[in-house]
This record gives sequence, structure tokens and C-alpha cells, in this order.
Amino acid sequence: MKKTASLFFIVFSLLISAQQNAYYQQYAKYKMDIDVDAANFTYQGKQTLQYQNNSPDELKVAYFHLYWNAFKAGSMMDQRVQSQAVNADGRLAKRVGNTVVSRLASIPKEEEGAQNIRWIKQNGKDLKFEIQGTVMKVYLAEAIKPNSSTTFTMEWDAVIPMQIRRSGRNNREGIDMTMTQWYPKIAEYDYDGWAAFDYVGREFHAPFSDYEVNIKIDKDYVIGAGGNLENLGEVKGYEAGAAIKPDIANKVTWKWTAKNILDFAWAADRDYTVESFPILDGPKVYLVYQKSEKTKYWSELQPYITKYYQLMNATFGRYKWPSYSFIQGGDGGMEYGMCTMVLGEATTLEGLCGLLFHEGAHSWFQQMLATNESVRPWMDEGFTQYAEDFVSYRLFPPKESQPNPFIGAIKAYANFAKSGKEEPAVWLADHHDNGTAYTYASYIKGELFLVELGYIVGEENLNRIMLKYYDDWAMKHPTERDFVHIAQLVTGMDLKWFQHYWINTTKTIDYGIKNVKYDPESTTVTLVNKGGVPMPIDFSILTKDKKVVNYNIPLNLTRTWKTKDIYGTFKTLPYWSWTQEDYTFTIPYTKSQLSALGIDFSQRLADVNQEDNYFEVK
Repeated sequence: MKKTASLFFIVFSLLISAQQNAYYQQYAKYKMDIDVDAANFTYQGKQTLQYQNNSPDELKVAYFHLYWNAFKAGSMMDQRVQSQAVNADGRLAKRVGNTVVSRLASIPKEEEGAQNIRWIKQNGKDLKFEIQGTVMKVYLAEAIKPNSSTTFTMEWDAVIPMQIRRSGRNNREGIDMTMTQWYPKIAEYDYDGWAAFDYVGREFHAPFSDYEVNIKIDKDYVIGAGGNLENLGEVKGYEAGAAIKPDIANKVTWKWTAKNILDFAWAADRDYTVESFPILDGPKVYLVYQKSEKTKYWSELQPYITKYYQLMNATFGRYKWPSYSFIQGGDGGMEYGMCTMVLGEATTLEGLCGLLFHEGAHSWFQQMLATNESVRPWMDEGFTQYAEDFVSYRLFPPKESQPNPFIGAIKAYANFAKSGKEEPAVWLADHHDNGTAYTYASYIKGELFLVELGYIVGEENLNRIMLKYYDDWAMKHPTERDFVHIAQLVTGMDLKWFQHYWINTTKTIDYGIKNVKYDPESTTVTLVNKGGVPMPIDFSILTKDKKVVNYNIPLNLTRTWKTKDIYGTFKTLPYWSWTQEDYTFTIPYTKSQLSALGIDFSQRLADVNQEDNYFEVK
């Protein structure tokens, strides 16, 4: 009897532990009524928010983001720019003589961003709340128990800020209103707690949510948004001969819906043109922009965007929503649910496509695979940059032959790594001390994480990893642990060491050819590891009769070796221990048979000193 009771207790404990560690994600449903005073760049907002707590935790407080509170003098964003000075994000700073000053410090009082909460209630009961800069802490009247829901209602008024970064009025291309991160947005809650990060200029995170948004605005405005327009025939721009019926205040109401996205963004201008086209097995694409000579390349986009979605669907998983809007509206480019805001006055078609390819790819690595990019920006920005270069290489082939799409990123990384300014990619997005270091940590090292992974496991395996990552984690919130877990399942390799070295440190890869010795019937080569990041090594020779022979030197840390890669067959040599500095091997070729030999003919290895990677036989 005692044994039976003990066994029952063990099984019960394991079940409880499994339940506690099971994946969950929260859900929200917004209904908003917005009344815009376009002449004064303000609006009144009413919101009903149904919130589902799918976590095993009882929630006694809730947090909302009020991002626009950053756009004023004295905000944390302003303080950060001032303290960083020459290292600050150049879009937030300007030079005055020899001094770098924050652009936020000089925003006119009447153009400061503001989201003024009049009141908030939970199930009809008034709530106490605190405004902490760009975060609102709300003390709940009733704890939200596990697997239960609650309803928040609130009213607020807002001032659309001077356009400094991403949001605001009258951007530099003349767009009247860019409405991004513009409403009180509930923060994500997960195993790590509330993602209540202050907004200091970088990234965003939120639960998947449904939206019903009614926007009342002057009848002469056209709106571009990420969502489904439910009253096409009653508003301007989307249907010829639309039956626009303004109210007594000369306004019309735009009715938008969207399901299972992270945020709802929109932009409004009186001079917008709207064009659209369908993509087979892809979304209906909307182009919303000011049509002029300055935006002439928009008229050439359709075939490129069509091929773009076809390549993205095949390589990274199918885009899940019914539409996507490319909207001229931001200060460069920024991704949102089912849309992006971009600058539209490109000087080349390729440049415009590159921007749209990048922002569109965020639909995969920021929206469908919704990593918390405030914590792990490299998993969004880096993977997105990888996708942009992958597609651009195919749609805009380089004029000069290059073996892969990532040569430029590898060279840029190597140069920056040697500058001494590099910061680890593991740092939180808003907590990098140097704006350029953030870019390299998140965009470049994040991109090269996949490039180096493909080098380690083989490109065919990398393709399988990316598709399984999508299949297992689309419409969820994966972490780097989830991605590495999939990579290990697909390949049978141990890859935790690589993620640690590449993301958590600033150690570099630096291999070289130390010595070549010719024997009567063979050649002996000694390689050296001078860097801090161990890697397997692909080594190749070019014979005098122009044949390439490939070898792979495994790294013992992976425990399992790759069996194929993009360059075809190769011979596997004994493994190289990560603690071993030199590695010597012999190949059955004489000096008279050899033309050249070297490390990584594919040029995927992010070696910071490639000068000693190749050896010409003379």
C-alpha cells in the first residue's frame, strides 16, 4: 500500500510539473472607436478589451504600453539619447556645431506625444493606475485567475506627436499621420512575467489579438492599414465611385478588422493612392502611397513582390493572413501586423525592393514567429535580414559573381568586430550603449547566426530547420531555446555551444593555414585556431586540372558530423577538438598536382582574418 501511494505521488508530481511548464500564450480582443481631429492632430479614443489569461498564474496587476509618451522633452528616450551622445541612434539625434543633441528635447509643447487616460475599468469597476513614462500599471479590482477572462473598458485622448521616430504627424515625405503603437496596448505576459519594457526607441512585443477598429476622420482622408477594410464602398480610395456619406461634421467612419495579429497600425493622408493585386497562394497586396515622380518605382513593384512572396512561402513557411499593405508613412521602415510603414521616395527600384523585402519578412520573424524582440532582437532583425539577402540575391543577382548572398554581411561584421566596439547580441534591445553596436549585434550577428548554422549543419539541413521552426512555432512566441531545440532534432547535432558563443559573447572566429609541407607522394597541411569561437572546418583544394576536392574537419562539440552540403561530396577527416590549437592532416596530392588550397571556398565562414585562409601553390 505504501509503495502504491508513493508511486501515485511521483506520477502526480510529474503531471503537475509538466502542466506548470507547458507552453501557453495570452489572448486579447480589442474594440475601439476613434474620433480624429485632423486639423489639430488629436483624437478621442474608447476601447473595450477582452483579456484571456491562459497562464497558470493569478494576475493581480496588468500593464499597458503608452508608447507616445516617449515623444517629449525629458522622457526616458530623450534622456537616453542625451547620455549616449555620439553613440545615439542618428534618427533621434542631430548635430549642432560640435555637439550632438536629442531631437526630442526640442519638440514644441503642442506637438509632444500624449496618451491621456481618462479612466479605466475592469468589469465595470473603476481601477487605480499609475503612469510610469511609457508604461501604465493597473491595479486590478479582481484578480484574473488562470484560464479565465476579464473585460477592460477605458477612454483616453491623445496628441499625435511631432514625427521623430516611426509615429507622428507630418513626416519628412509629407504624410499627415503615421499611427503606430498609438493606443493603450496591453503588455504580453508569459513564463518570464509581464513584458513591461519602457520604450526607449527600439522594439515592441505584445500578445496575439483580434481587432475591431472604427476610425472617424475627415472625409478627404485615405487610410492605409494592416487589416481588413469592412466598408470599402463607403470610404475614399479603395473603390471607384464609392458612396461616401459624411456625417454632419464632414467625417466618415472607416471600419477595420484583423484577427490574431500583434498590433493594429494605420496611416492617413489626403494624397494617398491605393493600388492592389493578388498573389497566387499568397496575400492580396496593397500599395498605399503618394503617387508622384518621387515615388515612380512603386509602379514597378508588382512582379518583384509577387516573386518575393513565392520565395518566402517556399523557404520559410506560408504567409497566414489574407492581405498585406506596404504604406508610405514612416521614417525608414517599421513592421506591424499585416503592414509596414516605409519611406517611399527611393532612388532605385532595387533599393525600394530591399526595404520592402526586409519589412515584409518581419511578417515571419516578428509577427508569425513572434519572438519577444525587446529581449531577443537578433531572432527577429537578424533572421529578417537573412531573408532579405536571401531573396534579393535571387531577384537582383549581383553584377559580379559571388558564391552566396551573405558576403557583404560577413565582411561588414569582420571589420566591426576588429573595431573593439562590438556588444553581445544577448543584450536587451534598448540597453545597448552604442547605436551602431546594436545594429551589428541584432541585424548582422543575427543574420550570420543562420549563415554559420548553415555552414555547420549543411544548407539542406538549414532549410529543413527553418520550415520545421515555422511548422512548430507559427502564431506562437518562440525563444532561442525553441529554435536550437529544433535545429538539434533535425540534425542530431549538439548546437548549444554555438548559440552560446555567437550570441552571448563577442568572441570571434579566426582560423588560418599555418604550414604546408610537400612530400613525394602527398601534402601535409597544418591549420591553426587563433580565435575564441571553435568551428568545424571545410577545407578544399583546387587541382592543376581545375578540379575541386572538398574535405570536412568536424568539431567534436557537435558530436554528429554533417554528411552533405551545397558544394557536393566531401571526405570527412578526424574531428578537431575545441581545446586543440593546431590540426595537421595529409592529403594524397603532390605539389605538382595542386594549384591552390584553403579554408571555406564557399565563403560562409565569418572569419575575421581571412588573409591566411587561402594558399596559392607556386
